[in-house]
Amino acid sequence: MVDIGALQALAAVEQHGSVVAAAQMMGFSPSAVSQQIKKLEKQTGFSVLERHGRGVLLTERGHALASYGRRILAELEELQSTLLADPTAPHGRLRVVSFSTACRGLVGPMLGRISTSGVDLDVTVVAEDPREAVAHVADGTADLGIVHNWNSVPLEVPDHLLLEWLCEDVADLLVHRDHPLAGYEEVEPSQLINEHWISTPHGAICNEALLRIFADLGRIPQIKVYDPDFATHVAMVEQGALVALMPRLGRSPLPADVIAIPMINPVPARQVGLVHRRTMAQSPGIGHVVGLLREITLQTVG
Repeated sequence: MVDIGALQALAAVEQHGSVVAAAQMMGFSPSAVSQQIKKLEKQTGFSVLERHGRGVLLTERGHALASYGRRILAELEELQSTLLADPTAPHGRLRVVSFSTACRGLVGPMLGRISTSGVDLDVTVVAEDPREAVAHVADGTADLGIVHNWNSVPLEVPDHLLLEWLCEDVADLLVHRDHPLAGYEEVEPSQLINEHWISTPHGAICNEALLRIFADLGRIPQIKVYDPDFATHVAMVEQGALVALMPRLGRSPLPADVIAIPMINPVPARQVGLVHRRTMAQSPGIGHVVGLLREITLQTVG
């Protein structure tokens, strides 16, 4: 009998390219994953990995076994989330990955409703950029991802995931109240070419969206500070040193010295959505949490 845990370990090695990377994603030690692989080779009677430099490659039979393993694991997950689950009583553990502003604007209220409703759901949350959230849901280390997709920066979602868009989240320009643009009702990128910016780190989706806004002008924004925390962005603007682009979802009340101005041509906006594996589509826990997030979105964003 082939061990399910060993199949899962092999599939993770194939997906992430090494025993170490697979162990990190599964939350195990590399030696534990190696032991699972050795168990699988003993059970099947053939090698599934071969040495390649300092890493490993799957053998031909290893690839075939990993392919079978993924299908078996997907069917097992679907069985557990549907036929073996009570659709009227969502319960168990649910792992959520969300970007930080959605944690404040959507996940916080969702957790509050669960805690007061008596529903037996143990929800854990990790804050990650949407690309990482998709990867975690895709490989099974998370059950539900809350993601965003800027109108100029597409988010790639694998075919075995379902994506549902919840709302559009518009971003505004933040400036100090003494800034020359503070009294404007709206501004365009061409008016901001000489501004000094604070941005999320290089490579983050929000950073790429800021760069894209100026791309049609053939310019690059003058980013002086990179920081992942939007609260830091607000603090920098409050000091009058920089300007920032900040989405409205999850935004705390701004200090008196910070003004939010709508931008046009283009309007910077992102779609906010949910991703989960197709095998979890009928999960009572997923269904309950998704329903709560839809209600909260309608009430807070519209």
